[in-house]
Amino acid sequence: MTIRFNAPVAIGLTVSALAALLINVSTGGYANQYLFSTYADGFSLLSFFRLFSHVLGHSGWDHFLANFTLILVLGPLLEEKYGSGRLLVMIMVTAMVTALLNNIFFSTGLLGASGIVFMMIVLSSFSNYRNGELPVTFLVVVCLFLGREIIASFQPDTVSQFAHIAGGVAGSVFGLSGLLGGRRGTPET
Repeated sequence: MTIRFNAPVAIGLTVSALAALLINVSTGGYANQYLFSTYADGFSLLSFFRLFSHVLGHSGWDHFLANFTLILVLGPLLEEKYGSGRLLVMIMVTAMVTALLNNIFFSTGLLGASGIVFMMIVLSSFSNYRNGELPVTFLVVVCLFLGREIIASFQPDTVSQFAHIAGGVAGSVFGLSGLLGGRRGTPET
């Protein structure tokens, strides 16, 4: 039996977030505050970097494990269906749009890969999508997901339901988009 490096984007994202978590722990939270969180602070090279890097920052091990357990389950399936390059673009677009919207509409910072997780959850419901047919799994996932997130948004906590909803919307757009051209066969690397 041989070991195969099957999901470079999912594994790369996981290793990068693990490194960010270790850097944050070793800097006493400084790294998350200045490198791995996004918040409205004007226009600079660092604020542009944080539009993407916020998905690497996590508040602790539980937050990291909750997100990357799902990313490591869903990521390989999505990389096989859409290719590594397309999945990387979807992750980057979701990260950027979520950060921009958070910075425009909220005064709080945002960190973590939850938006990416929910993009992947919704996108995976399109696994057997055919043109002209809307999968029932997609409808059920969206109804359950949106219902839960809307209810949770009225409860005081430190979770960004907005990021979850934005990620789910991104997954819906990507899944419904004919531009993705999901394919079967050999994964793109």
